[in-house]
Amino acid sequence: MILFPAIDLKEGLAVRLEQGDMARATICNRDPAAQAHTFEAQGFKYLHIVDLDGAFAGKPVNAAAVERILETVAIPVQLGGGIRDMATIEGWLSKGVNRVIIGTAAVRDPELVKSAARAFAGRVAVGLDARDGKVAVHGWAETSELAALDIARRFEDVGVAAIIYTDIARDGLLMGLNLDATIALADAVTIPVIASGGLASLDDVRALLAPRASKLAGAIAGRALYDGRLDAKEALTLIRAARAA
Repeated sequence: MILFPAIDLKEGLAVRLEQGDMARATICNRDPAAQAHTFEAQGFKYLHIVDLDGAFAGKPVNAAAVERILETVAIPVQLGGGIRDMATIEGWLSKGVNRVIIGTAAVRDPELVKSAARAFAGRVAVGLDARDGKVAVHGWAETSELAALDIARRFEDVGVAAIIYTDIARDGLLMGLNLDATIALADAVTIPVIASGGLASLDDVRALLAPRASKLAGAIAGRALYDGRLDAKEALTLIRAARAA
């Protein structure tokens, strides 16, 4: 179980949103690269980055901030937001992003995901952001009529590295992860699933390590880390202990 600290980028700054609402953004760090270095120094082994402006624009917007992060840390980085064509995928992977996350295009252009996953084995993930079980697109500004599970099943056996499943209703609100829905998705597909949205405390980490969540590949933590509600050292110690058991 990998715990991914999140850096969400808006106008070159590290921010946190509530329920994906750009009007409800709180600045966490004016230097995203420094924040990335802090996470690496705390012992995290992977980093989750989202170009929020890119998700709305449909193309990379915070490229300079992402590139500075890539120059600053040695740990692998997964990146989402505005990745909707093969040129963008190839560009980010060539610059040192370990794994790209395709969200809107997974709904609108599934063939892109399939082609990219085959071309870049293990380096393409799908982001499914759900509102009441239906997947939202374009920076969560629009909700499709497609269920997360239906979209996930499209990508079985094409080489997708992971599915990041986010419950929009919980994101940024410290309400706890929607483990029931996330585990149900993980049980229904063979692709590794990562939980996102609402992780609030050490209790959530313990729940992720419980037997019923054993199929989950990881979880993303954002606001709880910035607010100090989740102590990085305690969380990582708990995960290491579970791994060694």
